[in-house]
Amino acid sequence: MSHAADFPTQHGAQFSVGHLGPFAELLNYRFSVPALNGREVPGKVFVKDALQLTGVEMSYNCFPPGFSMPFLHAHRDNEEVYLFLSGQGEFMVDGEAFAVSEGSVVRVAPGGSRAYRNAGEAPMYFIVLQVKHGSEPASGIADGVPMGKPEWPIVQPG
Repeated sequence: MSHAADFPTQHGAQFSVGHLGPFAELLNYRFSVPALNGREVPGKVFVKDALQLTGVEMSYNCFPPGFSMPFLHAHRDNEEVYLFLSGQGEFMVDGEAFAVSEGSVVRVAPGGSRAYRNAGEAPMYFIVLQVKHGSEPASGIADGVPMGKPEWPIVQPG
């Protein structure tokens, strides 16, 4: 089984790129859960350290059919955004439950007590972004700076 540091990465002066592999292989990654006395669970890989991210924590996740978050949790300072890529599930925040599926986006404030589960018959794939609440000063493309038209070099598949 793999841990977050086990996926190939490449770093340049202004970028990092990682290759986790196909979504179907996410169950090969394991995560040690402190709230479960360090028990390892499959299907979660954090990418912050491997990609040298400085402003966001990010994880790729796969819940097989019937799998659920085994405990409620909240955060002290960070809000989370869940981006559901496929599958069907249920999400609960402060006791209020709602359905999620491909294309659902859920934001949870730091103090919101949350849990989620796969309620479908196929794996549920999703990405979680964790960011310090209130830290984003600009919205949309306000922080963008035009740099000219790109001249594309030949890129080898890989």
